Amino acid sequence: MPEKPHRILVVDDEPDLRTLYELTLLREGYLVDAAQDLEQARALLAANTYSVIITDMRLPDGLGMSLITEIKTQHRPERSVVITAYGSAQNAVEALKAGAFDYLTKPVDLKQFRNVVATAVIGSTSTTETSSFNKLASPTPASALGQRALAKLVGRSECMQNTKDRILKVAASMAPVMITGESGTGKELVAYAIHANSHRAKGPWVAVNCGAIPENLLEAEFFGVKKGAYTGAQQDREGFFHAARGGTLFLDEIGDLPLAMQSKLLRAIQERRIRPLGSTAEDPVDVRIVSATHKNLANEVKEARFRQDLFYRLNVIDLVIAPLRERTEDLPELCTALLTHIAEESGIAVPELPAEVIIQLAQLPLPGNVRELENLLYRAVALGDGQRLQLESIALLPYPPASSKLPSGLAEPTQATSIPLDLQAHLDSLERSILLQVLQETSFNRTAAATRLGISLRQMRYRITRLQIEMPTSAETGDDSDVSS
Repeated sequence: MPEKPHRILVVDDEPDLRTLYELTLLREGYLVDAAQDLEQARALLAANTYSVIITDMRLPDGLGMSLITEIKTQHRPERSVVITAYGSAQNAVEALKAGAFDYLTKPVDLKQFRNVVATAVIGSTSTTETSSFNKLASPTPASALGQRALAKLVGRSECMQNTKDRILKVAASMAPVMITGESGTGKELVAYAIHANSHRAKGPWVAVNCGAIPENLLEAEFFGVKKGAYTGAQQDREGFFHAARGGTLFLDEIGDLPLAMQSKLLRAIQERRIRPLGSTAEDPVDVRIVSATHKNLANEVKEARFRQDLFYRLNVIDLVIAPLRERTEDLPELCTALLTHIAEESGIAVPELPAEVIIQLAQLPLPGNVRELENLLYRAVALGDGQRLQLESIALLPYPPASSKLPSGLAEPTQATSIPLDLQAHLDSLERSILLQVLQETSFNRTAAATRLGISLRQMRYRITRLQIEMPTSAETGDDSDVSS
């Protein structure tokens, strides 16, 4: 029993359940007060401060939701857990939006009950923390892990700072988060930052690309498999929900999930129970759901391609990531960070970043956002002289001007470029011709060619394979034993 045990308030009008909750919490070493209605609960709240309040949704003199609202309005430190009836998913969603830290579904599983309470008491005595995700003051990262995760979101623009502030707010809750944004904006980095700054940071982080799993394997991958469930199932295998227990389950590209699987996922999220393939029993699961999509799910719901109930269940907290073209002031810092990473990976010095390159990049639409920017810089480094990033390497890109907002202190360029019909084919052809020229000049010695281009041997092999460059069988290919370069 800790020196200063946490105090818990239980509010339930059923004497048997109230006693069950009290005894369970007392065995865990907590101090427990109990109330049978809102009136008693408010009297106890006026006289005491609690770590956690556990309240039934329906009480004789009103709704437990009113307690949650009052705690939020009064900026009290308590975290609240609401108990809802079986299948009342909408009540749970409303409670989370009102500021509840978490919820439980009747009949309450005592193991899950203990886990939820234990999670809720972590940091609950701090007056700077809050279970509400829209509190005005932003908390600070709780750990070095959280700080490192936020540091990966490069940029000091207003929209990026707003994103970081919102990450810190939503991290304090168990409410599901929906991250939306164009491809390449860094949705997974944002999701991981939420996990790293939450009370679940020490738990597992499991990221799943919903669009990359064959439809016939989805249920087994998500919920696990029992031995003998089908031919070839020779042992039990846990699914994503089991693997993420005590941590965060990140569902990337959730909009690509088939409708049949959406209904099974909805039930698992609502009831916090899953049934592995081949099992006759359900297992309780303890995960926080963070999802992401580049699609407009509201439109997907209208077109009957995404379940409305699942959308509302996942979209308790929404977090929109701005495209790169709306934060071009971050380009200098972002390019510097990406070039540093590219140089470290390639084993070369970080090339100089001329102002002209930033100017030209600021004029490109970059529909692939940060991911596309990284690819462009990879190409520029590969085609450059190894010292200064070559403007010509990027100037060949046939984009029309897309933005008049340039980073501070930079002037607009006057160059014009032609537009090919197939951008990727044009770039591949350009890169292939350069590689072929250098390979021919080095007698197809891959090591010598890689050195001349300022890239690693591994990168050279990758490009030869991707661009389908045929190597003479009699050529000296260089030291192929260097597979880790």
